[in-house]
Amino acid sequence: MAPFPSGLLVLTAPLGSVPGRAAAALAAAAGLVAGPLYVHLQPGLLLGGSAPLPAAPPPAPVLLRALAALYSAAAAHRGLDVRVLLGHGHRLAEPPRVLLADGGGGDEDPVSFGLRQLAAAAYGCPPGLPTLLLGDPDGPRVAPEGTEGELPAYPDVVVGGTFDRLHGAHRLLLSACCLLARRRLLVGVADGELLRHKVLKELIEPYELRAAKLREFLADVQPAVLYDIVPLADPYGPAATDPELSCIVVSEETRKGGEAVNKKRLENGLAALELFEIQLIKDPEHSRNEEEKISSSSLRQRLLGTLLRPPREAPTLPPRPYVIGLTGGTGSGKTSIARLLGQLGAFLIDADKLGHAAYLPGGPAYERVLAAFGAEILSEDGTINRKVLGAKVFGNQERLKSLTDIVWPEIARLVRKEIGEADAQGKAVCVLDAAVLLEAGWQEMVHEVWTAVIPEEEAVKRIMDRDGLSEGAARSRLRSQMSNSQRVEQSQVVLCTLWEPEITRKQVSCRPPSWGLHLGGRGGDPRLGRGWRAACWGSPRGCCGVG
Repeated sequence: MAPFPSGLLVLTAPLGSVPGRAAAALAAAAGLVAGPLYVHLQPGLLLGGSAPLPAAPPPAPVLLRALAALYSAAAAHRGLDVRVLLGHGHRLAEPPRVLLADGGGGDEDPVSFGLRQLAAAAYGCPPGLPTLLLGDPDGPRVAPEGTEGELPAYPDVVVGGTFDRLHGAHRLLLSACCLLARRRLLVGVADGELLRHKVLKELIEPYELRAAKLREFLADVQPAVLYDIVPLADPYGPAATDPELSCIVVSEETRKGGEAVNKKRLENGLAALELFEIQLIKDPEHSRNEEEKISSSSLRQRLLGTLLRPPREAPTLPPRPYVIGLTGGTGSGKTSIARLLGQLGAFLIDADKLGHAAYLPGGPAYERVLAAFGAEILSEDGTINRKVLGAKVFGNQERLKSLTDIVWPEIARLVRKEIGEADAQGKAVCVLDAAVLLEAGWQEMVHEVWTAVIPEEEAVKRIMDRDGLSEGAARSRLRSQMSNSQRVEQSQVVLCTLWEPEITRKQVSCRPPSWGLHLGGRGGDPRLGRGWRAACWGSPRGCCGVG
């Protein structure tokens, strides 16, 4: 059965039971719903009774623990979009297409009928939706807990964060805010310079997209609160200046930031905010180089080596060899990635070497470059001194363009010749290693663009160690090139060599389906759209050397 685009899961067990039952309930629902899975909590409700009416559980600590359990359990199912509803009486962003509940019986039994009635009353769902009763999930169905009192209430609450790729920890944080706020929730979203030192900042979603996802999630979860979502250009934002705020919600790792906000408020003559702290959620899927907690940086790391956007529409390019354009800035580790791809059987084309060939006496660019820049660029042996030539064009955009207008088209002709040689050798995959792939417009010759990125500080260190340059010279070289973000915007795949070599190797060799390559006769990847059947990288042993 194909998964439904969205669904509503109704859980009626006591809230104290949810931590022991959340994993089984979500595991049962995960394969049934491809989009948002809304969760309606109504402990003690008898769906088989007469006309069940929706009611939200009170904002108590036991509810917060239930939310933590559900969002933690959701982390075991990548891509599962769980939204635990804290209010009702509103239309949801993605109307549920299937109704789910724990219990037994068939489609026409009283439980299914009550489930449809509840969904219609709470969220305006149409009466004919299919219902699926998941059975009784494993775990204790404990008695209702004793009274703990309700969570504190505040008129205006504030929270801040990057909120990239809205995950379970974000959702718990935001849900806690919704439980505390009685009137308004101010959400500050980090942007600009605040993102500068984030891991893989080039893969952070644009502010507009992050804000839109926040707005949709919050409106779904609790529509009774007024939401004010603003960009943050500094660590404090309006939290340090808004006199109406009374509480700031933090996690264990952001508590110091909340304390810094209060210090700034006191300097501004405002009352300190109450700090409400929630626990971090552990990530059951984290790998060795990732954080133990659920984090956006880990999610971005998992994007490395995967297809970020569809391959270029290139009907004039032959399907074989499949050409990958590999690019990246100085110090990005692009060359080491190219070597790995060569070890996997790819035919390598080094654009820099072809550039050297183009400059040699008798080469296709030699005479024109000499005519344009004069005999002073020649060494004693008659070859072009590329250091002297580079000094002539550095910082002079007009001269640089004159040079590239001569050289880049000639290199492109040599590249096409090499691609033809790869085809003659029967190679399935060809990798064009070119630092200026995008600047030169050579993406027209490739099916996919792969970009190697590295943080600027690490790139500066590598350049200084490798080339003996000063820090200032290394930074100047980097900033004369296209930025990582500009490259990533035009790339299908992003790679990073920041971690151990084996991590890089996994990025390029352990994701064959994301490369559109075929292993072991199991059929082609639909990404290619051409019915390609080729051994991975032209190697008879497949991408990892396993037959």
